[in-house]
Amino acid sequence: MRLREDAARVLKEWPAPSQEQERLRLTYLDHLAAHQDGMWKPCKDGHITASALVVDPAGERVLLTLHRKLEMWLQMGGHCEPEDATLADAALREAREESGIAQGLTLLPGGPVRLDRHHTPCARHLDVQYAAVAPAGAVPTVSDESLDVRWFPYDEVAAVADASVVRLVERTRALL
Repeated sequence: MRLREDAARVLKEWPAPSQEQERLRLTYLDHLAAHQDGMWKPCKDGHITASALVVDPAGERVLLTLHRKLEMWLQMGGHCEPEDATLADAALREAREESGIAQGLTLLPGGPVRLDRHHTPCARHLDVQYAAVAPAGAVPTVSDESLDVRWFPYDEVAAVADASVVRLVERTRALL
């Protein structure tokens, strides 16, 4: 299955947890229907991206990256690549690359955690957000795309990250 087809399938099947998330789900599907290139960075009207919030196995902390270009603490994520077979694969690849945790990350079952639409320097991102559990003892490493990578207790996230990351953390905690 091609990535675009997988994205459409995931979005069609995903049970949105709120009215706002349902509106975004439908917007993402409309975007894919209107743009054959809607998965890829060159699509200037926006593109689907994939991300993953990495949580520790005890469920007490999240791993955030200080994004090099945006200079913001964010979950791991970014653009889909041609080698990604599925959105879940893209989210997991981004989590591995940006966290430096090469093995043992596992996505929470049930598909995406939430959706978030935001503007970036390249275009509007239609982000499909997953959550991944790190293996016990995982040691993160700063990637080329980051200035830093660090574990944060849940109650400290709001002090360092924007509202979209806080909403992702809240939704992930509700699912753990």
